[in-house]
Amino acid sequence: MGIILKWLTLTASIMISAYLIPGVVIAGLWSALILAAVLGLINVLLKPILVVVTLPINILTLGLFTFVINALLILLAGTIVKGFDVGGFLNALLFGILLSVVNFVLSKILDPLK
Repeated sequence: MGIILKWLTLTASIMISAYLIPGVVIAGLWSALILAAVLGLINVLLKPILVVVTLPINILTLGLFTFVINALLILLAGTIVKGFDVGGFLNALLFGILLSVVNFVLSKILDPLK
């Protein structure tokens, strides 16, 4: 799947997830497009470092601490992107989980060969 299609899929996933979680507000399509790019950059640059640094705690919690890392990165993206507001840590946690599920389903629908 091309990078543009992945970006648009993540944007659609963000719009759907923000609609379904009451504490998450996205201003519009442009904010969702920017948020998709910012989340992509954060996941490429910061997430691997945080996973390695928190590896002992991640092992103790059997990988569940990764959800906490995702929620914190979503909160970070909320401070960077204007037009994206997360109501708190729990909303960010739920948004991250739902975003992953919706993005997976949309990716499978749009690219069924993988």
